[in-house]
Formats: sequence, C-alpha cells, structure tokens
Amino acid sequence: MERDPPGLSVRDVVVSFGGIKALEGVSVDVSPGEVLGVIGPNGAGKTTLFNVICGFVRPQSGTLSWRGEPLGRVHPDRLAALGIARTLQGVGLFDGLTVLENVMVGAHRFRRANLGSAMLGLPWSDIDERRLRDRAVEALTRLGCSEVADRLPGTLPYAVQKRVALARALACDPALLMLDEPAGGLDARELTDLGELIGSLGSSVAVMLVDHHMDFVVSVCHRVVVLDFGRVIADGEPATVQHDPRVLEAYLGREAEPADAMSATGAADAHD
Repeated sequence: MERDPPGLSVRDVVVSFGGIKALEGVSVDVSPGEVLGVIGPNGAGKTTLFNVICGFVRPQSGTLSWRGEPLGRVHPDRLAALGIARTLQGVGLFDGLTVLENVMVGAHRFRRANLGSAMLGLPWSDIDERRLRDRAVEALTRLGCSEVADRLPGTLPYAVQKRVALARALACDPALLMLDEPAGGLDARELTDLGELIGSLGSSVAVMLVDHHMDFVVSVCHRVVVLDFGRVIADGEPATVQHDPRVLEAYLGREAEPADAMSATGAADAHD
C-alpha cells in the first residue's frame, strides 16, 4: 500500500514510570486511509502509547504532531474537536444515559448553540439538538444498533455495548479513529462485520488499533507495529511482521514457527 504523508506523527517518545521505561524512543506514523495495528506482549507499552497520543500521559521527551501541528499540549477533552476519537478496552459508556444520548455525546464537537441558549430553550438550541440527534441516529444505524436507541447500556449484551461505543466514536466524524481491543467479546460474524466497517471508512480516515485477536489484526491492518519492552522491534506489512525472528522471540522467547507466534499473540492477556 502506497502511504500518504502522515496525519499522526510520533517521534522518539520516552515515558518512564518510577524509573521503569514504558516507552523508549518510540516513533510511529499513521497516514489517512491507513489501518495500523499495534501489537506486542503483555506490558509492551501499547496502551501507554495510546494514552500518550490522547494526552492522558505526558512523555518525558519526544514529539507528537497531528496534521503538521504539535499535539503534545492538547488536553484529552479537546481531541474530538481535532477529529480524533478513541474507544476503550471496555465500553466506557455512561450508565445513566440512553444509547442515543451516549452517542450524542460523541457528536458534541458539532454543537453550535452554547449552554446558555440550551438552558433558555432558544429555537436555535432546539435545532442544534435535533442535528446532533440525527447524527447519532445515523451512527447507530450504521452499526446496526438503532433499535436499542432508547435502552440503557447496562441492559444490553456486551457485544452490542461495544458497537454502541464505536458508534459514539464515529459520531464525531473522526479523521483518526483509535480502537483499543475492538475485537474483544465479539463472535466470528461480528468480527467480520467490524472488519468490513473499518474497511468502509474511506481514504480520509486513519485507523490505529490495539488488539490480541491476531486473525482480525492480519485481516484488517495494512501495517503492523510490534512493541516489546517499550521499543519498536518490527514495523511492516502483517505477512512480513509475523515471520520476523524478533517478533517470534518477543512472544515465545525461542525460535518458533510463525503460526506458533500468531497463536501465542492470540492467547496473550488483553491488558497492556
């Protein structure tokens, strides 16, 4: 796949926790239209990398840029305004809000009326609310969840909750979609649907995902970055990476067949 100039650029990032380096000189690029998988053994630094990009963790050194602009000082609550959306390892939905209201939160970047207008019930506030509602319904329909719009998340099966969480992320019309363990808890049919959805996002959207379901990663990702002890040990097409001796050693600690390594990654613990 020919790559466009990167939308997201991470350069030489170092993160330490109590003297332990979680990331050590990590550099990663993601281009529009590219689906990048980030994999690695338990404790490799995958979630830390996501947290650095989203502003939850500040690196000791290194730089981050988004569309050519520095990203390092951006607060997490400003990410949606930049066109960056992230799902969590769990679902992260608000239990006290309906499914529709949860997804409307994701569309908040498109709100035009201010809080005062909403409290006073001014006409343009009502129009704004309908616009956000329509956007949320569209996202739910795309994920096949429109029929549960009025339900509370806790009353739904886990797999449906995950689709709602993804709908919330898509409602902000992201240019960078970050998926943390999107395949967890999904069956074969749902994995196929998720892969098709990711493939349908188009050339303007970059996708960066962490997952331990290797069949899924290989099937949907154009490129895979492998972390081990906070360092990038491989970066390339899935078919190339899964034959890399360094990747085999990282997962199994010995020489092994590529199929063994893929089996080991699939059985790895889902937490970073």
